[in-house]
Amino acid sequence: MTIDYSTPPHPTPHTLIRVLIADDHSIVRQGLATIIDRDPEMTVIAHAEDGQQAIALFREYQPDVTLMDLRMPNVSGVEAISVICAEFKPARIVVLTTYDGDEDIYRGLQTGAQGYLLKDAKPHELLRAIRTVHGGQKYVPPEVGAKLVQRMSNPELSERELSVLRLMAQGMSNLDIANTLTIGESTVKSHVNRILSKLGVNDRTQAVITAVKRGIVSL
Repeated sequence: MTIDYSTPPHPTPHTLIRVLIADDHSIVRQGLATIIDRDPEMTVIAHAEDGQQAIALFREYQPDVTLMDLRMPNVSGVEAISVICAEFKPARIVVLTTYDGDEDIYRGLQTGAQGYLLKDAKPHELLRAIRTVHGGQKYVPPEVGAKLVQRMSNPELSERELSVLRLMAQGMSNLDIANTLTIGESTVKSHVNRILSKLGVNDRTQAVITAVKRGIVSL
């Protein structure tokens, strides 16, 4: 991945950068809109409360840049990014989230987002990210990039291992998991052992804690 920190191009005179905000918290949407609308080169054209609305509003307005939260009801930000980018190849999306787990970062960028910014970023960094992505460049802060590199070096969990891990996070025993997935208990034990090895932990509790921190599962 190329991460460019050079000065992003500015929009041509009289051309505003049209921004769509997708976040399930009203106060966050309002705060972001206030920051963006104060910039003379930007304007917020629509607000979405979840991923489903984000998809519909993107289709309607086709904004220049979309700010997308990752975890929203009905349709998640990752799902919304995937749908939008499949339909609109030029879509320019910045993930704006409180989650900095390496799996969250990986999934957000893998599905098509060009930027990833945490919600504790300063207003000037938010505006810079919007301009950078609008200019066709990627915007990934160094601390986020470092976690992405770490994620790329970690062993992949298979789909079955992910299913087992999610059920582990729900507190299920090996027998419960076996019954739920309709597989043998010995097979579950094998999956659990591989999960522990890939996550670099010694027991189920550590596996769940690590998976939650990395954004692999949520409680």
